[in-house]
Amino acid sequence: VQLQASGGGLVQVGGSLRLSCAASLLTFSNHAMGWFRQTPGQEREFVASISGPGNTVYYSDSVEGRFTISRDNAKNTMYLQMNSLELEDTAVYLCVADPGSAYYIRRRSEARYWGQGTLVTVSS
Repeated sequence: VQLQASGGGLVQVGGSLRLSCAASLLTFSNHAMGWFRQTPGQEREFVASISGPGNTVYYSDSVEGRFTISRDNAKNTMYLQMNSLELEDTAVYLCVADPGSAYYIRRRSEARYWGQGTLVTVSS
């Protein structure tokens, strides 16, 4: 299983970015997907998760209302639209996949498959 995250970069406070996660070597629509983020010295933090069909989503309290997770099963790709970015959103964003549920990813803060991260830096 390969998960390739992209789309990170440098953005000012209040700006927007769209992250993508391309998946290969798995039956994409049968896997829940999600995003985590991590900063040096901090614990890994759940950001959002989405069910296989894409009809159930979960967000952390810190991003709800600003971030939108989505997926295109025809393209084996998941997205994270990030709006109204804040300094505290600066982190490496990691995409994950799991054959279980989006709720499991959220509740357990775990997943079977992890991709490499993409760095998001929010500046003032």
